[in-house]
Order: sequence, then C-alpha cells, then structure tokens
Amino acid sequence: MRKRFDTQLGFNQKPIEQVKLPKKSRDEMPPVLAGLQWIFITPQVNEAVFSILESKLGANKLTMGRPGMDLWHILVLGVVRLALGCNYDRLEYLVHYDRLLREVMGLEGSFDADFGSTFQQKTISENVCHIDDEMLLEINQVVAKYGRELFKKKRKKSSRLKPIVMC
Repeated sequence: MRKRFDTQLGFNQKPIEQVKLPKKSRDEMPPVLAGLQWIFITPQVNEAVFSILESKLGANKLTMGRPGMDLWHILVLGVVRLALGCNYDRLEYLVHYDRLLREVMGLEGSFDADFGSTFQQKTISENVCHIDDEMLLEINQVVAKYGRELFKKKRKKSSRLKPIVMC
C-alpha cells in the first residue's frame, strides 16, 4: 500500500502549509497550487480525498504504478497536468525545476547538485496515468462540498454587518 505523504521533513523541506504562493499572478499554476494546499491543510477534505485515492490506487497491484511516489505526489502531478494541459515531459520538467510545485509536493525547493528528490518521466507517467475522469469527478465533488460550506460560513459573518449609508 502506498503512503499518503511523507510526514518526516528533510533538511531543505518546507511544510506544505507554509509555502507562500503569489496572490496576484495571472498564470494558471498558483491558483491550482493554492487549491491543492487547501486540500492538504483541511483535515476533512484531506481525509476524504486520500480515501478516494487509496480506494482507486492502493487496492490493486495492477494500479500501483511504479514505486517511488506517494499518493500526494500523484494527486499534485495529476491535477497540475490536467490544469495546464501538459504532457509528461513538461510535467517532468516542472517537477524538477519549478520551486513552488516542488514545495507544494513536499520536496526540497532548492536545485543544488542532484536537487534532492527526482522523478523520471517513466515514473511520472506510469503513476499519474491512473488518475482518471471518474476519480477526479469524485474528488471534485468532495472539494465542492467543503468549499460551499466554507463560503456559507463567510456569508453568515458578512450578513451580520450593517450597511454603510453614504450621505
């Protein structure tokens, strides 16, 4: 069975919840990484998403893919691949050279010498390919459900405020 994610941080690793993402970027990557970060730090969503991943990826030897990737790595790379519409070669490039992506994956952000953890293109493709439309639809439903609850809480707080009357 695969691990969900590695709980022991390495020397150059930053906790995923402390990764600072740009808020004013117009690129597609920062909002995707922010959503993934929210999934990671929200316990109910995290548990539900990992349950889906474990049921689909961890039960069968045929769907295990190549060794070396945690469920979190597979989820992040699968979502990034679909959000950017990129192929596995570009995904390999991003996982090795994009600092924010590496930090959200829980890897070292620096690129010194061997740049820490690396994933070969074959490892990426044989793991990420198991994330199919059905699985993403289930994950999307979980995220939407908890996202709606979050927005309901914010609306209740803002509805208590009195409107400002301008003269």
